[in-house]
Amino acid sequence: MRLFTTLYLTLFAYVVAALLFWGFSLYRQSEIIYHQELLHLRSQVDSSRYTALFNSDKKTLQEKRDRRLHQYTGEGITFLLVICIGAGVVYSSYRRGARLSLQQNNFMLSVTHELKSPIAAIKLNLQTLEKRRLEEAQQKQMVQNCIQESDRLNDLCNNILLTSQMEGNQYRPVFEKINFNELIAHIIAPYQQRYPDRIFLNLHAAHAWIQADKLMLQMAIYNLVTNALKYSTARVELHCFVKKQYAYLRVIDSGLGIPDAEKPKVFRKFYRIGNENVRTSKGTGLGLYLTAKVIKEHKGTITIKDNQPTGAIFEIAIPVV
Repeated sequence: MRLFTTLYLTLFAYVVAALLFWGFSLYRQSEIIYHQELLHLRSQVDSSRYTALFNSDKKTLQEKRDRRLHQYTGEGITFLLVICIGAGVVYSSYRRGARLSLQQNNFMLSVTHELKSPIAAIKLNLQTLEKRRLEEAQQKQMVQNCIQESDRLNDLCNNILLTSQMEGNQYRPVFEKINFNELIAHIIAPYQQRYPDRIFLNLHAAHAWIQADKLMLQMAIYNLVTNALKYSTARVELHCFVKKQYAYLRVIDSGLGIPDAEKPKVFRKFYRIGNENVRTSKGTGLGLYLTAKVIKEHKGTITIKDNQPTGAIFEIAIPVV
């Protein structure tokens, strides 16, 4: 990337320098032509005897010279603008392609990790059940682990499928009137059973009716909660309330937080903070991207704030009906 940038800028500087050189050469050539024509005029017209005629012809020559200079200047500036615009388009396309290639590479690495981890966990649990005689409680725990890992695989596939369908305009949302509080409580119930000491839900409004596609909104909220649990080992709080004709959900974690420079980027497709080769956290870079698209589809907003002393606050707002 750096080598390409250096070569590209060098070539661009060379083209601009060549354009300026030829512009200067045309200017000198125009001056030579003017002086030759002026010498020819002086040989044809006696300036002392026919002063008016000489001055009139000289003015005509000067006007021709000025027209040539205006023509050269206009064409040169136009050509320079075309070169600059073309160079900018080519360079931005290359940067965009390189960035997309890197993101796709990170996506493949993360998806591979996301697929292999639950598959390996399920296989290990099943092999343990097959080879060992375990107590009933241990067997139930093994089965429960398999179910949880299967849910992870299912959620990953749903994220990828829904993202693909939304980007290809193949998914047609079905909006219906739903209770925002009930939807959140239904989504959070399994988490509260799985993490009884880590996740807390506060419903500050008795009713919060919204017009929404239930599947899409479930996926968006699931991504926010999963993200909070992933990056925080402490408690995660969810607050649902209604304010100024909007239903709000705040997902508050106590993790490391998100730097201000990274906040606008986390909603990009495939984007994940850090290097994929050394990252320890799980994910594909699709969760927040998909969440942002879903909230936008519902004419809502999603924002990130800093939690104190550490952590992040994801807040979504959807119009009530």
